[in-house]
Amino acid sequence: MSGFGFIAWIIIGIVAGWLAEKIMKRDHGLLTNLVVGVIGALLGGFIANNLLGFDAAGSWIWGTVVATVGAVILLFILGLIKKRG
Repeated sequence: MSGFGFIAWIIIGIVAGWLAEKIMKRDHGLLTNLVVGVIGALLGGFIANNLLGFDAAGSWIWGTVVATVGAVILLFILGLIKKRG
């Protein structure tokens, strides 16, 4: 997802974090949604590029979908870790 600028990363991160929050039935703030969304974008981009051979760079819709999927995976993993601890 290197085709996006800094502001686009922020917007996609907030949207992806918010969508992941709703999908996973969590309640976070705007900053947490941004962090989860941006990290989710990195995770989703890695999975899409390296495991699926899919590049979402340059497409707002696919970039948001990939970031949201990555954010959902991130929240799922964090939920498993929290239950263990």
